Order: sequence, then structure tokens, then C-alpha cells
Amino acid sequence: MNFDVIILGSGPGGYIASIRSAQLGMKTAVIEKDSLGGVCLNWGCIPTKSILNSAKILQEIKKNKKLFGINQIKVDFSQILYKSRNIVDKMRKRVSFLMKKNGIHVIYGEAKLKKGKKIEIFRDKQKIEECYASHIIIATGGKPKIEKKFKQNQKKIIGYKEALSLSKLPKKMIIIGSGSIGLEFSYFYHSMGTEVILIELFPKLFPSGDEEISDQIKFIFDKIGIKSYVSSFIKKINYTDQGIIVDIKNSKKNITIEAEIVLSAIGTIPNINIGLEEIGIQTKDGFIVVDERYRTNIEGYYAIGDVIKGPSLAHVASNEAISCIENIKELNPQKIDYGNIPKCVYCSPEIASVGYTEKQAKEKGYKIKVGKFPFHSIGKSICDENIEGFVKVIFDEKYDEWLGCHMIGNNVSELISEVVVARKLEATNYEIMGSIHPHPSLSESILESIFHAYGKSIHL
Repeated sequence: MNFDVIILGSGPGGYIASIRSAQLGMKTAVIEKDSLGGVCLNWGCIPTKSILNSAKILQEIKKNKKLFGINQIKVDFSQILYKSRNIVDKMRKRVSFLMKKNGIHVIYGEAKLKKGKKIEIFRDKQKIEECYASHIIIATGGKPKIEKKFKQNQKKIIGYKEALSLSKLPKKMIIIGSGSIGLEFSYFYHSMGTEVILIELFPKLFPSGDEEISDQIKFIFDKIGIKSYVSSFIKKINYTDQGIIVDIKNSKKNITIEAEIVLSAIGTIPNINIGLEEIGIQTKDGFIVVDERYRTNIEGYYAIGDVIKGPSLAHVASNEAISCIENIKELNPQKIDYGNIPKCVYCSPEIASVGYTEKQAKEKGYKIKVGKFPFHSIGKSICDENIEGFVKVIFDEKYDEWLGCHMIGNNVSELISEVVVARKLEATNYEIMGSIHPHPSLSESILESIFHAYGKSIHL
């Protein structure tokens, strides 16, 4: 079959690209080897937010059980996971509806690139079809990064997919890596009643975050009973009938921990075993090399999302998808500002950030003004009984440019967009301080933090 555009993968990059392509009148096909929606919908963004919502509700009940008159709490672990799968199923049907609505041809199978803009499609190792297209977009996403020494026993060393489909709740779990995946699963399993030990190679939890955010999440995890070891790495693993014994090299001492299961949350790597070498598509450090229009070095081939260098985030892939398609149609879309990408972690409290950390701003040579405002001084937070955390803002002292913002607290993933839009519009402290925010609201924390940076704080 011949198409104008074929997209490999139907994740938040692939399915968005296919819809925009069809909207612009191009005959479009998507090739998907598993389920519509990719990792994000099926095993990442969506199901994890479902289980984290269950964990958050459970913790709220535990915190206020005397007030609510609740004496006993029983957790049905399998039902929580079932609810997440049910939500996935509903959203997958929604994506399928959008495919049909926009006349997109969906082919299920594993794609292999061949010369001459040809794609061979396999199912159960049998070739089922050949397709051709003027434009081929690689959006095959990523897969869990698991070190070679962890591959000896896949039932006891698991990734995020297995963590969402365990048959029973483990009594004790070691989680390796404290990025967003590690923090979210640490909070979830701890909330369910699992003893969680978090191992981080770098000196702080959430190493990509602002240092004060890292310190705060460490403090909160310590307080609720999630034990963590930083500046630590796995030296050796041994398997037993009951579980796994892990020897950890720490900056201060050697530690041996026995657990039922280990979750590797050390990140993802591009999923690019699709025949790139057959075409001669260039890669570097495991990523497909593209230009600012997402073109590879071979004409007619493009790449977006986790297979290219950049933040491995669903909303980044979706925006790259639209930009790539509109570039194909010569519509001159806006270039994506990779310095203004919001990043969120959905443990409780949530973490949200955009722009430079304080350390990064100083390393760039900026003279800065920093403001911080705690949620315990915000009326809406007090009413919600969620007072942990703060908002931190960083401004350039010379031009009042908003360099960065970092938040930790209840529902901060809903607050960060205000900062993203303000930075996009190049708003300074003056414009924000002159913008009235509703009272009571969590958004007042952003305004108050800017007042604090410029010595005008009222409520601090």
C-alpha cells in the first residue's frame, strides 16, 4: 500500500502526528507493534497517575481517619491495578476512535525499514505486508534501561511495566533510581504498605531538580518512612527462594539489603531496532540524529520523541509531532523552545519545574534574585490541609527575566503552566506582580514568591 505519511509507533508522538497529518489532507498510516497509545497510555503516564491517585486518597483517609470516624482501612491491591487497566482501556478506545474519525489506516505489527521508502511489517515473525510512503516518521519511543548485571532474573528484577501488573503486593521492594519513575513508584508502593528502600547513584534524590526541591523530597520521604541511600550503587546481587539480596556500595559504608523484588527505574533508552542501518540513518549515543525540522540525514525520513536527544516526555513528543508534520507541509510552525519545557513528578507532594535551577542560573553567569513562598502560608493550602512544600522563583537581576521556577506541593503540576506561558510571553516580575490572582487559591503562591524575590512580601 502507498501512503503520503507513515508513522512508526502510536504513542503521544505517533498518534498526534497521524491526526495532524490526516487533518492536513495527507493519506496516513500508523504501524503499531503492540497497543494504540504507546508506553505513555498503556504503561506510563496514564496508569501510573491512576494508581497514584488511589495512593493519595488512601493517605488522606489515613491522615484524617479519626476526623472521618474511620476505624479500619483495607487495601485491595489487585483492584487498584484493575482500575488503572480499566482507565487505560477506555483511553485506548478513545485513540482508536480518533484514528477512525480521521481516516487513519492502522496496521498492527513490527516494522522494519527497507531501502526505497519501503516498510516491511511482521507479526509473529511472519511478514504480513509491505507499505511505501513519501514521508516516514520514526516515533517508536523508548524502553526501560536495565543494566546488564540486572538481567539475570526478570521476575525479581523488574521495570515499570511489571510494576503495574504484579500479582501480589510485595512486603519489601528496592527501587533503583530516584528520577520521576523511582519517586512515583516509591510513593505508591509505600502507600500500599510495602517497605521501600530507594537507591540513588547521585548525592541527592531527584538529581535533575533544584537542590532545595531535592532536599525537601528527601525530608518528606524520610518523614513518611521511605528509606533512601544516596551516593550509592549496586555492587552485587544474589537470588534466594524468597527474593533477592543486594550488596550496595555507599559513600560511607557497604550495605546489604534483602527484599522480595527490585524495581529498576534508572531511565529509558531509544527503541530503534527497526533497520536504521539498512537505510543509513545516522545515530549518535543511541539516539537518531535530526535537524531542527526533525529530518534525519536521509531524505524523507524523520524522527520525534524518545528516539531523539532531548527530554523523554509525552508532551514534548506531541509537540514535536505537530511541528514535524507542519514542516513537511511547509507551514513554518513555531520552533519548540526546549528551555521552556515543564517537568512534573506525580508523587505526593507533587514536583513541577521549568527553566534553570538556581545552580544552573549561577553557572550560566547570571546575577539572580530568588524568591520562595511556603504553602503553609497560603489560605487555600491550609483549607485543603495540604501545607507541605513551597514555590521557588529565579529571576535575572539585570533584566528581570524569569529564569526558572520550581515547586513542590499539592497539585503543583496544575500550577506550572502559568509559569510556562509567562516565560513564553517574556513576562517580567513587573507584569506578574501586576496580575491579580484569585483568593484563596494555590496560584497565589507564585505571586507571593515573586513578591518575596523583590523584597515586597506581604504574607511572609
